[in-house]
Amino acid sequence: MTPIVDAHHHIWRQTDLPWLLGPTQPRIFGPYDAIKREYPIGEYLADIAGLGVQKSVYVQANWAPNWFADEAAWVLETAERTGWPHAIVGYCDMLQEDARRDLDKLARYALMRGVRQQLHWHKNPLYRFAKSPDLARNATLQKNVARLADYGWVFDLQVFAGQMDGACELADACPDVTFVLQHSGMLEDLSEEGRASWKAAMKELAKRKNVVSKLSAFGTFIHRNDVDHIAWMVAETVKLFGVRRCLFGSNFPIEKLWTSYADLLCAFQSATADMSEAARKAIFHDTASRVYRLHENKGGQ
Repeated sequence: MTPIVDAHHHIWRQTDLPWLLGPTQPRIFGPYDAIKREYPIGEYLADIAGLGVQKSVYVQANWAPNWFADEAAWVLETAERTGWPHAIVGYCDMLQEDARRDLDKLARYALMRGVRQQLHWHKNPLYRFAKSPDLARNATLQKNVARLADYGWVFDLQVFAGQMDGACELADACPDVTFVLQHSGMLEDLSEEGRASWKAAMKELAKRKNVVSKLSAFGTFIHRNDVDHIAWMVAETVKLFGVRRCLFGSNFPIEKLWTSYADLLCAFQSATADMSEAARKAIFHDTASRVYRLHENKGGQ
């Protein structure tokens, strides 16, 4: 069995996440009442039980921005207590004049491996997160992201295809930083024209050798576990980036809104069934281990 690293999942306490409190709002992944509750590490471990997942990477879950260090502290405490997860991608405001004070606070937590600040903006307000479409071109953000190289951390990059010109500029401005493209560029327009635009933008971004692509969250815009859609996304992304620059992530518990972990993993395994064992190992294990430096961990540390 190919060993698996889940390079993108969350755990949470509901009281820490403002977006899980109060009335349900329209969101990118549709109705989400089923996850407006606790999602502790114990439930995640139950979801992956018997499926060959050996390690995992926690990705920030949008705590209140001023609680960014508390989030990392809580996840680290969870890892020290249970052995999971094995790496943390935290949050830091990279638009502040100098992020080093906050990055230094995060550096106290041994499992820190990167930062995600979601930059995705869309003309459809339902898909919009960032305040403006061109934050990747912001000089202050570029300066702060470049500083991640001093910490040995990656930047988890979340943009739509229409923003990838700016993402290319950001990657070029920070050649010593590895960028982990979230969800293979978040393809939301599945028309022939939409797919063509996405592929063209992805092709340009893939020319930047410091960018890798996360194969994750492919149910976001269709709200189901679609085997054919996952196979197409995997094939097209691998064609552009190659297996050594692609890594699997479950996006649990978001994807739990419409599927089980076993069924989701089965769809990804089906999508890679015709690949060599070395290629599958790269996608499911090696790329994530390298990018998030999981070899440095011992027993969840």
